[in-house]
Amino acid sequence: MSTAGEALVAALRDDIDQLVATEPQVRVDAPDSVHQMRVATRRLRSVLRSYRGLLARKPAAALGGELKWLAGLLGEARDAEVRADRFATLLAEHAEHAAPAELDATTARLVDTELDRYRAAHDEVLAALTSGRYRQLRDRLTEWRTDPPLRDSRAVAHATKVFGDVLRHDLGRVESLVHAEHTVAETQRVELLHDIRKSAKRLRYSCEAARQTVGDPAADLGKRAKKLQTVLGDHRDAVESHETILGRAADAATHGERADLYELLAAAENAAASRELSRYPATAAALLE
Repeated sequence: MSTAGEALVAALRDDIDQLVATEPQVRVDAPDSVHQMRVATRRLRSVLRSYRGLLARKPAAALGGELKWLAGLLGEARDAEVRADRFATLLAEHAEHAAPAELDATTARLVDTELDRYRAAHDEVLAALTSGRYRQLRDRLTEWRTDPPLRDSRAVAHATKVFGDVLRHDLGRVESLVHAEHTVAETQRVELLHDIRKSAKRLRYSCEAARQTVGDPAADLGKRAKKLQTVLGDHRDAVESHETILGRAADAATHGERADLYELLAAAENAAASRELSRYPATAAALLE
């Protein structure tokens, strides 16, 4: 039977390899590359937090801080990319309701603006990847791939017990937030749902890190956590898209442009948010069963 330290080294190695492998694709702006690198970065950062009891505190916190920096840069680009794709899809679905000139103007304010933001953010990512700060991060990841700073007193414990404890702790965090959701005011609900989503994502990643150690129970729990994360992620995307569209509609109105198409798109996103929210109770219950 492996120790907790050995199991964590294996999990970290997989995540580090995935992160480093995405770098060449991001440099040439390959499709979906920014998304893949962002996911790998956030996954590794999440695993460091969930399994922090096995790691020396200061080095783990320092590495987590650098991963947060990288994820933030990637997030700016990825969020713009997602919005551009989402707006383009919405416009294609509702193009028949607008005159060509109105469609072109709305496309410019919604899609083209986000594409411009993506290009600017991707340039920032490229600058980061050529910086000394990133080179130091990559060197540190190479060291951690085989020799992370483990807490010897805890790393020698049985892997199955330690990893099982982590999963129960991460599941408990989700459960407490889900129960709190029934008690908050409506104005606070969207942000609490976002917190539930983040906690479900952390549980998913800790389960994936534990899959080789804990086996099928970790895999099953991780799948249920992913479903909750997806439902609430889709809800969040629709809410933010709705807000952005309304903001761009206000900008259009100040320039004397028609807002009819914006209102139609905003209504579609509001309906999408409601649909996803209706799926939340059953998905949360399935995770906590």
